[in-house]
Amino acid sequence: MSNAQASTPTSRREQILKEAARLFAERGFHGVGVDEIGAAVGISGPGLYRHFAGKDAMLAELLVGISERLLEGGRMRVTEGGESPEAVLDALIEGHIDFALDDRPLITLHDRELDRLREADRKRVRRLQREYVELWVEVVRRVHPLPSESRARAAVHAVFGLLNSTPHLGRPGALPGRTEMAELLHRLALGAFGAAAGEPEGGEPTAGESVAVGVPGA
Repeated sequence: MSNAQASTPTSRREQILKEAARLFAERGFHGVGVDEIGAAVGISGPGLYRHFAGKDAMLAELLVGISERLLEGGRMRVTEGGESPEAVLDALIEGHIDFALDDRPLITLHDRELDRLREADRKRVRRLQREYVELWVEVVRRVHPLPSESRARAAVHAVFGLLNSTPHLGRPGALPGRTEMAELLHRLALGAFGAAAGEPEGGEPTAGESVAVGVPGA
């Protein structure tokens, strides 16, 4: 799986996690039984225990795993995103949009079920998330002359809230196509960072904005 972007599961374990995420997001953690997850991947409920100790283990792997992939993908994009800070910021935004569009059940799962994790796993998720935020803060401050680190951090959290709103945007048929939606989210994210920096609206597009129209589709 490249960065956080969803891909076709390549193993039974990945298939189980994909279906567990979908079912947990649709019906809640306690609303789904092991037998139902097994049926979704074509094996018996007890057969799941060859892969996971139980639902709690699946939830932990889903939430810790996506936090790890976001951070790893973010670091890779910072390293390989380009020579200019604007190009790196574009790369970070593109990576998070891939996650927000392709892994919507995990966003819902995080919002609803994070507190169900064991304390150690919950702390691990929070630590990984803080590192991911700080990665963005550093890049944003190189692109925009924000007056303080705290303002940059607030802007990053606000942009995450914008991008992570995808599970609440309505049924799939009511939204633009994936490529168009990705481009829209990209422009909105860039606009939000510009607004946080106090940049005037309606001016010449920045280097970052000129790249926004090229966000790849699925």
